[in-house]
Amino acid sequence: MTALHQPAATPDLLYSETEEDLRSAVRSLLADRADAPTVLARAESDTPYDPRLWQALAAGIGAAGLLVPEKLGGQGASHREAAVVLEEIGRSVAPTPYLTSAVVATATLLALGTEDGPAAELLTGLASGRRVAALAVPFATPPAGATGATAAAADGVLDGTVTAVADAATADVLLVPTPQGLYAVEAAADTVTVDPLVPLDLTRPLATVILSGATGTPLATGGAAADAVRRGLLAGAGLLASEQLGLAEWCLTETVRYTRERHQFNRPVGSFQSLKHRMAQLWLEVVSARAAARNAADALATGSPDVPLAVAVAQAYCSKVAVRAAEECVQLHGGIGMTWEHPAHLYLKRAKADSIAYGTAGSHRAAVAELAELPAP
Repeated sequence: MTALHQPAATPDLLYSETEEDLRSAVRSLLADRADAPTVLARAESDTPYDPRLWQALAAGIGAAGLLVPEKLGGQGASHREAAVVLEEIGRSVAPTPYLTSAVVATATLLALGTEDGPAAELLTGLASGRRVAALAVPFATPPAGATGATAAAADGVLDGTVTAVADAATADVLLVPTPQGLYAVEAAADTVTVDPLVPLDLTRPLATVILSGATGTPLATGGAAADAVRRGLLAGAGLLASEQLGLAEWCLTETVRYTRERHQFNRPVGSFQSLKHRMAQLWLEVVSARAAARNAADALATGSPDVPLAVAVAQAYCSKVAVRAAEECVQLHGGIGMTWEHPAHLYLKRAKADSIAYGTAGSHRAAVAELAELPAP
C-alpha cells in the first residue's frame, strides 16, 4: 500500500499577539522619528539615513536580530516578525537598511550555518545593530539570477565592479558573490570604492561598488555559496512584499482620509460614486496583497517546500498593487498630490523602485508558470 501524498500545512495568515505588539512598538518609533516632514527633509539631503533611528530600531527594539538565533545574540524569531517590521517601514517609507541588512544579508549568512566561523561572527554584529551588511549584487537581481560579477584570486583578492547595489554606502561589510565563492569585504578598505548613484527612490540609496584588489574573507565556496545567495535573495523578495503591502495600505488610508475632508460642490469628494468605486477596487487589491504577502512570510518562517512559489506569487501581485495604490494616492489628492511638499511622491517612487527589486513582476510570473507547470505568460 503506497503512502498518501501529504499536502502542505495550511498557512497562517493572521497576526499573532506578539506580532501586533511588535507592530505597535515599531509604528510608535517611526511616528516619532520618521514622520513625513522628517523623511521628506532627509530624502532631499545627502544623508537619508538617520543613525539614531537605526540604532533605536535595530538595537533598542531588537529588530535587526529577529532572524538570528539567540545563541548569536539575536531574537530567535522568524520571517513573520520581520515581515511586520517591513510593513511598518513601508507604511512610513522610512529610510533604513533593514531589508538589505537584517533580511537579505542576514538570511544569506544564516544559510551558511550558525557554527563558529566568520559567518557566525558577522551575524552577531548584525543582530546587535553594530554592523550593517549589504549583498553586493544589483538591486534588481531575482533570486535565481545571482551571478558573481567579480573575480577572486586563490588568496581571496577580489577585482570587479557591481552596479546599483542597495545600501552599499551605509554598509560596514559587503558580501561579495564570485564564481569561486562568497566573500566578506570591509567596505571601508582602501581597495573598495563606493560611488553613490542618483536613484529614483531617494529613501533607499544605490551605489556602484568597485573592488580593486580587495581582500575578502572566504565564507563559502561552490554550490554552498550560490545556494546561500539564492536563499538570501528569496527571503528579500518574499519580505519585500510586506513592505509593498505597508506602502499600499498607507496610500489607501491617506487617500480615504483626504477625500472625506476635501469638499467640492459642498460635498466631500469621497462621496462621488466614481471615486468610491476606485477606492473600493483598491481596497480589494490591498486585501489580496495582504494575503499574498502573509503567505510568503509564513512559508519562509516555516521552511515550507512551497517557498519559491509563495514568494513568486507575492512579488508578481504585490508590486503591481503598491504602484497602483501610490498612483491613485497622487491622483486623488489632486493638485497637492503633485507637489514635493506632500509625501505622496515618496511612496510612488518607493513603489516604482520596489517593483523591479529582486526581480520584476514579469520574471516572477514566469517563475510561477514554471513552478506550477503552466504555460508561461
